[in-house]
Amino acid sequence: MPGSRAKDRTSDARTSDARTSHARTGNARADARTGNARTRSARTAASHSRRRRRSRLRLTLAIALSLLVLVSGGIGWVYFKLTGNIETFSSRGLADNRPPSTAKGQNVLVIGSDARTDGNSSLGGGDKGDIGRSDTAFLLHVYGDGRHAVAVSIPRDTLLDIPPCRLPDGSWTEERTNAMFNSAFSVGQTAKGNPACTQNTVEKLTGLRVDHTIVVDFKGFAKMTEVVGGVKVCLPTDIYQRDLNPNRATRGDLIFKKGVQNLSGVKALDYVRVRHGIGDGSDIGRIKRQQAFVGSLIKQVKSDGLTPTKLLPLANAATRSMTVDSGLGSADKLLGFMMGLKDIDLHNTKFVTIPWRYQGARVAIVEPDASRLWAALRVDRTVDGTDASGKKGTEGKDSAEKTAEPTPSGPSGSTAGPVSGAGIAVAVYNGTTVTGLAARGGRTLMDHGFVVTGTATAATQDYGTTVIEYGPGEEAGAGTTARLFPGAKLRQTAAEGINVILGSSFADDPTAHPTAGTETGGASSVPSGVADDARSADDDPCSNLSYG
Repeated sequence: MPGSRAKDRTSDARTSDARTSHARTGNARADARTGNARTRSARTAASHSRRRRRSRLRLTLAIALSLLVLVSGGIGWVYFKLTGNIETFSSRGLADNRPPSTAKGQNVLVIGSDARTDGNSSLGGGDKGDIGRSDTAFLLHVYGDGRHAVAVSIPRDTLLDIPPCRLPDGSWTEERTNAMFNSAFSVGQTAKGNPACTQNTVEKLTGLRVDHTIVVDFKGFAKMTEVVGGVKVCLPTDIYQRDLNPNRATRGDLIFKKGVQNLSGVKALDYVRVRHGIGDGSDIGRIKRQQAFVGSLIKQVKSDGLTPTKLLPLANAATRSMTVDSGLGSADKLLGFMMGLKDIDLHNTKFVTIPWRYQGARVAIVEPDASRLWAALRVDRTVDGTDASGKKGTEGKDSAEKTAEPTPSGPSGSTAGPVSGAGIAVAVYNGTTVTGLAARGGRTLMDHGFVVTGTATAATQDYGTTVIEYGPGEEAGAGTTARLFPGAKLRQTAAEGINVILGSSFADDPTAHPTAGTETGGASSVPSGVADDARSADDDPCSNLSYG
C-alpha cells in the first residue's frame, strides 16, 4: 500500500541518517582517540625529558654535595685532630684575687718546660719519672692597637714571692717568699708541672692579668722548627759537647761552628739550651740567645705567610706537645689567636728582660725599674715611648709628640682630668693630730671610686705632707691615688697594698684637687736600661747575643 511504502521509505531514510550519524560519531571518536594517543605520547616524551633533566640535576647536586662533604670533612678532620692534640690545664688552680683584665691588649705567658714525659727524656736527658720544671719563660704583652708586642723574659733563677698554689689533692700551699721563679712550676711535684702556679706568680709579680698561658716542651719546640724549615741563628764562638753538658770529662765533639747557620729539630733545641762556653755562662746570657732565636722563628713564620693553610702544619706540630689554658683549648681558638698576631710588624716585636742584678748565684729584681716596666705595659706604652693603646687619636704618637697633652703624674702615668679609682684598694691613716682626718680622706677616695679597706691612726702624727706607700706591682694605682692629694710623696715598701698617710697639707685643705702633678722623668715609660738593651725580631741574628 502506498501509505505503507511511504512509511517504509521514511523509515529507511531515518535509518540511513542514523547510520551516517553513527559513522560520523565513530569517526569523531576515532579521531579523538588518535588525538588522545598523540597527546599522551607527547606528554610521555615531555615527562621523560623532565625526568632526564631532574636526574642530571640530582647527579650534579650529588657530585657537588659529595665534594663539599669531602672538603669540609677534610677541614673538619684537621680541626678535630688539632683539638684532640691540645691538652689543657684546669683553671681551678688560678688565684681568686687576680688583677683586672686589660681593655684591649692581651698578656700571654709562654713557658718552656723541660718535662721528661712523652718522649722528651731522649731530647733533654734526665729521668723519665722526674718532675716537670720550667726551663724558660716570658710574658708576651700584645698592645691594644694590635700592631705592637713585647716579650719580657723572667730568668728562672729570679728570687720572688710565690703565692698560694693548688696541689693535686685540692689543697693550697702557703705563700713562699724569696723563692726561685722556676720552682713555681714544680709545685705539686707532678711530671707535667703546675702552669697555674706559674701564672699566679707572674700575675702577683707584674700586677698584669695573664689572659692565656702556653706550655711547650722539648719535643714540640723541636718539631716546630722542622715544620718551618729551620731557623737562622748565630754563634759567637765554637760550641762543643761539654758546653751543653758540663759534667763531661772532655770537651767532646764540635756541635756548632762559630757564625750564622740554619738549625732545626734537636740541633735547634741544643742551641737554645746551651749556656756554658758562651759569654759569662749564665742563664741570663742564654736568655739573650733565646730571644734572638724566637725573633728568628717569628721572622721565618711571617715570611711563609700567616694564613690558615700555612699555620695548620705549624699548629699541628705545636699542639702535639703543648698544654694551654681552657681559653685556647680548641683548634679554632688557637688558630684565631695566632691569626690575631698577623698585623704585628717584626720591628715592633720587642724582646726585653726584667730589670735584674745578681744576688750571689741567684737573680734579684731591680726596683723601682721593674715596677715602672709593668706600669708602662698597663698603659700600653711601648719600649720606645709610643702610645700603642689603640685609643682614638693616640696611634703613632711617641712621648715627644705628646708634650701638648697633660703630663704624667708619678708612676701611674695618669693625666689631668677626672680621677677614677675603680679597682684600686687603699687603707687610709691619719698622720696628724686632727681628729677625723682619716675618715674625711676615706670619703674623698670613695667619692672617686676607690675601695677603702680601712681607716686608722698612723704610727706617728707628725706628717706635714701626705705620703702614698705602695707595694710591689702597685705603682700605677699609687700614682692614680696621688692625684687626689697635691704634693703627695710616693714611697715604695716591701709590704703589699697601698696606704695613704694623710699629712697636715690635707688637713689644711681637705678638698680633692685632681692634678697632673710634675714630670718625674717618664715614670710610666719603660726604664732606659731596659729599653736600651731591647732587641727586635728583625735585628741581625749576630747582634747582642750575651751579657758576658
